[in-house]
Amino acid sequence: MEENTDVPGLAEHLTALLDKGGDLVQMFLTPGWRQNQILIVLGLIALAWLLRLLTEARVQGWTRDRDGWPKWRLRMMVQIRQRLGLIYFALGAWAVYLVMQQVTWPSRSYLIGIAATLATAWLVIAMLSRFVQNRTLRRLLTWGAWIYATLFALEVLDGTLAFLDSLVLGVGSLSLSVLTMLKALLMIVALLLLARLLTQTATRSLQGNEDMSPSMRVLAIKAVQVVVYGFVVITGIRALGFDLTGLALLSGAVGVGIGFGLQKVVSNLVSGIIILLDRSIKPGDVISLGETFGWIDSLGARYVSVVTRDGKEYLIPNEDLITSQVVNWSYTNKFVRLDIHFGTSYGDDPHKVRAVAVAAAKKVSRVLSQPNPPVCHITGFGDSSVDYILRFWITDPSDGLTNIKGNVFLALWDAFQENGISIPFPQREVRHLNDPARAGNSTENG
Repeated sequence: MEENTDVPGLAEHLTALLDKGGDLVQMFLTPGWRQNQILIVLGLIALAWLLRLLTEARVQGWTRDRDGWPKWRLRMMVQIRQRLGLIYFALGAWAVYLVMQQVTWPSRSYLIGIAATLATAWLVIAMLSRFVQNRTLRRLLTWGAWIYATLFALEVLDGTLAFLDSLVLGVGSLSLSVLTMLKALLMIVALLLLARLLTQTATRSLQGNEDMSPSMRVLAIKAVQVVVYGFVVITGIRALGFDLTGLALLSGAVGVGIGFGLQKVVSNLVSGIIILLDRSIKPGDVISLGETFGWIDSLGARYVSVVTRDGKEYLIPNEDLITSQVVNWSYTNKFVRLDIHFGTSYGDDPHKVRAVAVAAAKKVSRVLSQPNPPVCHITGFGDSSVDYILRFWITDPSDGLTNIKGNVFLALWDAFQENGISIPFPQREVRHLNDPARAGNSTENG
């Protein structure tokens, strides 16, 4: 019985739609005021196109001369320039419509009023849609709003809504009409836009909060995103008519199965939360993990982004930072001590060598003089040299360690050259036992 009542209803709607299309074609072909209105609309379109060609270059040049304008105003002028034709048509259509309303019967300007309303609605929708940054979401909103405005202007909105409500899709015991699904989709899109706006506002507010540590800011931002987007998902499911209590058992069974397959993912997520809570690392810290040395650029839900001095960005899983030994060069403070080993000949005064080395290190810009000045100590007497160690402190390990060591070595070289201090190197003398000349000399000496 249900199939017999549904099919004729659908057929009746399709028949009515075809009849309206036939009436529209007949209206184009039949002489009279309706045809005249259509010709006026076509003439306004041609006039708007011509005006756009004549004024677009001037509007563009005038906009380029506005040097002191803010960026949002310049972007608005760009949007206006791209839609000059539509603006001219809307203004012309409204002018003709208002004049004809005063000088002739209102029915003789009915189609012109519809065209003016549609042009204005399309213009407003196109301008407002630019505030949506996501391209796909912007297109969905634009097309949806255009369709709604067109149906409203043509006064067929109620019939279309009734037609969509009559199209029912059954999923088990649940029946959903196309109208219900469209309403749910529009509500989800609106909630997503609102959620994006709220999360961006909360992110800017939390990032500017100096009372919170960087790791706590990241944790608070992630918590806000989870709560807001979780609310959008739950609201969207409820809008479609699904009973969330009926999905509890199924979601529990699926969750157990997925949990075994996503152990690493869950481990990284939990490790990320632990890292944020204990604040062992935070954005800006300089760390070493194995062969990787760099500073933390961002903390993610699954990984930590570490940027090295050569520009490479390593995405290290959070679990590795929990289970492996990590050297945090700036955990409690940014003071880092570096050691340089060198040697001088036995003929050089070690007291002078130590003083010259300390003075040379102090001349390097990144080396600290206070509160921990450089020091130099003798570490041993080697085969060819007296061995020393030069220790100094820096506060900017993120700027590199190899480069600062190289600068200190150059400073030592220049200072030793100026003060006559020599750096010995191993020398070896090789004697050839089967040399005839040496054998003869040995015989004569004997």
